[in-house]
Amino acid sequence: MAKAEDYGLGPNTFPRGWFLIAESCELEDRPVPLRYFARDFALYRSEEGWPVLLDAYCPHMQCHIAASDSAVIAREGAQIEGSSIRCPYHGWRFGPDGVCDDIPYHDGPKPRSAKLTSYPVVEQLGGIWMWFDPDGGEPAYPAPDLAQWHQPQWIHWRMDHLGELPVNPQEVIDNMADARHLGPTHGAPCEYFENEWRDHIYIQRQGGFHQEYQAMLKTVTWYTGPGVLLSHQLFGDVESIELIANTPVEDGVCRLWHGLLVNSQVDKPGDDEREQAAALQAGALDSLASDFAVWKHKGSAIRVLQLKSDGPFGRGRQWYKQFFQDDESAVATRQAVNGIAHIDDLERPDEDSRRIESELNLQP
Repeated sequence: MAKAEDYGLGPNTFPRGWFLIAESCELEDRPVPLRYFARDFALYRSEEGWPVLLDAYCPHMQCHIAASDSAVIAREGAQIEGSSIRCPYHGWRFGPDGVCDDIPYHDGPKPRSAKLTSYPVVEQLGGIWMWFDPDGGEPAYPAPDLAQWHQPQWIHWRMDHLGELPVNPQEVIDNMADARHLGPTHGAPCEYFENEWRDHIYIQRQGGFHQEYQAMLKTVTWYTGPGVLLSHQLFGDVESIELIANTPVEDGVCRLWHGLLVNSQVDKPGDDEREQAAALQAGALDSLASDFAVWKHKGSAIRVLQLKSDGPFGRGRQWYKQFFQDDESAVATRQAVNGIAHIDDLERPDEDSRRIESELNLQP
């Protein structure tokens, strides 16, 4: 598997941005061990109900505070106290800021080094999202959200957990520029196609007639940073928004999730509408499986044997580099990339696509 260095992505091994790390329903009253970005984390839900993410290893004797579940305090579910969590080895307690706030057998001052790194996390769209920055910076833009998620006619997804994929996320993001795979891979060759870059946002607008379902498919798809794709889709008279999230686990390995938010077109969706939404998500997942199988078995395209009519792979890859660079270099990269790209023999997006996009409010 190719590494970030092989693609020349930048001085950092992993990108900065908002990344999905768990589905909300996975986080209950016990801590959850996680591994991303070649690091181990402890995720837990405070008694107040909000998620907390800390580095995993207690500075006292390096016990993993979420994975060590054999201790009595862990078996009894007694690690979480208010917004703090106790290490299951000796009971040292750490607050949501990562600072040790109690040592049960010590009344004196806490050691200054008795602290864990705490990471920004938010819970929305049915998931837990973390801001990761290898340089330790604060979030540079909001975590992904959708107005439709909060509207009653839209039926929420339950995420498909796709597991780990031995491919660099660069190969996944390449799909945004890849106009020519839509026919052979998905059976819907595009009739119009366009890419646009707006700082940390990468947009694809495309549409084509789906041969198998005999219906027109129109999509406005965008990345908000390097880790989350959302795609507004009009397929005949069905309206939905698809989620594909990728989060690096190791250099060259990522974990993926999938979901479909469906417009039921009624204010109080019932069982019939929910069953239909589940069937539509299964169909969307089947389409994604075509890509997934390609990603799983393809070689690493360190360089693309580029045809002008393929799509703007190079510009898309340049956009991705900003998330591996220092702030000054990232600004220069965005300034060089921002703008619109077309493919000469394909049509431009129609006014319907522009109208839909204005409603999605894609702002950097």
